[in-house]
Amino acid sequence: MASYNKVILMGNLTRDPQLTYTSSNTAVCKFGLAMNHTWKDRNTGEKKEQVAFVDCVCFGRSGEVINQYMAKGRSLHVDGRLSFSQWEGQDGSKRSKLEVVVENFTFVGGGGDRQGGGGGAPRQQQPAAAQGGGGYDSNQGGYDSPQGGSPQGGYDGPPNDDSVPF
Repeated sequence: MASYNKVILMGNLTRDPQLTYTSSNTAVCKFGLAMNHTWKDRNTGEKKEQVAFVDCVCFGRSGEVINQYMAKGRSLHVDGRLSFSQWEGQDGSKRSKLEVVVENFTFVGGGGDRQGGGGGAPRQQQPAAAQGGGGYDSNQGGYDSPQGGSPQGGYDGPPNDDSVPF
């Protein structure tokens, strides 16, 4: 039996990422994404909107990067796979959860300000040497260009110098 498990989402974080570590020192970053869908009702002509909320989890260095640079309201593009978990709650009831295990991500826009501003400062300040100076490339497992920029070719927003003629 053939199967295919792939999820591609782009939305805004519903809360600040939560970073924890396993007993084997693997980073685990959990966050939620909200995606809006708008349409016009054919009968009434009224504009309608539906919001989908999805829990996501990211492991390893990618999770640390998301925790460092993302915050509630900022936009993120993720792709990964669905994971289904079942457990028994403290009250004895059966519980289950469907979440996206993030395999790749791209920072989108300048944040939650909806004005397309620059990439912004990291959420948690670290010494410049520890930040690596560039964007994060999850495929190579490290930072790329020292000039900065958004990870994986995301939009950095307009330049911040006045020498640009537009």
